Amino acid sequence: MDGKQEELQIFSNVQEANERLDAIIEHSFDGIYITDGRANTIKVNRAYETITGLDRNDMIGKSMKELERGNVISVSGSLKAIREKRVVTLEQEFKTGKKAVITSSPIYDDEGQIIMVVTNVRDLTEIYHLREEMGRKEQEEEKLLQKLKHAQGNFFGNRMVAEDKNTLDALFWADKVSGLDATVMLLGETGVGKEEFARYIYQNSRRKDGSFIKVNCGAIPANLLESELFGYEKGAFTGASKNGKIGLFELADNGTIFLDEIGELPLDMQVKFLRVVQEQEVERIGGSRPIKIDVRIVAATNRNLEEMVKQKTFREDLFYRLMVFPIHIPPLRERRKDIEPLAQLFLGQLNKKYGFQKEFSFEALELLKEYQWPGNIRELKNLVERAVIISSEDLIGSESIPVDAGERSPNVKRNKSETFIDLKSELQRIELQYMEKAYKTCGNVRDAAASLGMTPPTFVRKRKQYTEGV
Repeated sequence: MDGKQEELQIFSNVQEANERLDAIIEHSFDGIYITDGRANTIKVNRAYETITGLDRNDMIGKSMKELERGNVISVSGSLKAIREKRVVTLEQEFKTGKKAVITSSPIYDDEGQIIMVVTNVRDLTEIYHLREEMGRKEQEEEKLLQKLKHAQGNFFGNRMVAEDKNTLDALFWADKVSGLDATVMLLGETGVGKEEFARYIYQNSRRKDGSFIKVNCGAIPANLLESELFGYEKGAFTGASKNGKIGLFELADNGTIFLDEIGELPLDMQVKFLRVVQEQEVERIGGSRPIKIDVRIVAATNRNLEEMVKQKTFREDLFYRLMVFPIHIPPLRERRKDIEPLAQLFLGQLNKKYGFQKEFSFEALELLKEYQWPGNIRELKNLVERAVIISSEDLIGSESIPVDAGERSPNVKRNKSETFIDLKSELQRIELQYMEKAYKTCGNVRDAAASLGMTPPTFVRKRKQYTEGV
């Protein structure tokens, strides 16, 4: 073979190699985009066109700077690789709706100069969709888990005790509104049973198969209130869960949310809460779009909201939004016919819990009915439990009912047997009650003794003497 034939053979081999290389590039599943060392486009394959929706004829021979300025592409990995002299990886979303990861790799000559940049464009749309689907499923699982936790914390076995006319009046209005979706405001002192009324409204509503979510607005720290109520997106702030968090309003979707102590809401939160009431939508912290919800709101407070509106501590517009259907729940001292059945209900629960068979004596029940109950039903429940613990017999006598004589109702007649008492024993009993109350409040002997004007040794000695009957 002479020199000319050899040259032709070499040329033919190179041409065949180039054709095969072109075929490989053209049939690559990934998009391939090649520029020279000055970022001028020299090669674009079919996959790149499919992924990006761009035509190679509009790009061949053009500089990446020109394509960026003309908004043909949003950002050039090739330019960044040339500027920074390193491999660059970027995430991009194209007008086709496809999401891809692009990797631009510079190629150097023997003198260390960049002569080409090869950009690989990998379509990850399906992977992104799978990731989003997994994220949605994780959120649904988290939502279900939180609903289960709330359901476990709810006790629906208690029946509504309403034998007094005043209670029946309140219950009548609760019954009237329960079948509607109107916002309800429950008003009453601490411990009157506002939560039980809220549950009654929920259980008799058309949303009874949905969630019942209780939120104590006064128990959640102000800096956590927004994230608890409205939730947050992943990465919304330092320490946020990697998957974000569903807020309690979203958790209550298609159900009822009970907002206890609504008067404790800070003013800045009242503005955001007003939007939820008006628009039935929430926006998570770090989120960019509102989320529609369908929630029935039942709120409660022991505060005078009208007075708070006058003092500018509660928004007037929110006040009127919440006061669609107010229900006043009377204190226990104004519903005395409920005292005995409530006491018997609590005693029955404790008997079942501890395997007891205890009963109230006539005198004990009379004493319960005479008491003023400043702490309402909550105080009655606690006092019944204390009486069960104190009494050593199955019959709970009046001596096991730890109430202050001065807080009995002045309108109730005393038994004749109460006219003649052992003054010394009665004074000791009263002193012991104050000592026990001081110790429970202070949590230690020193502070309890100081609050009663005693020295710690005297406090310990008297407490031991009175409890042992010495």
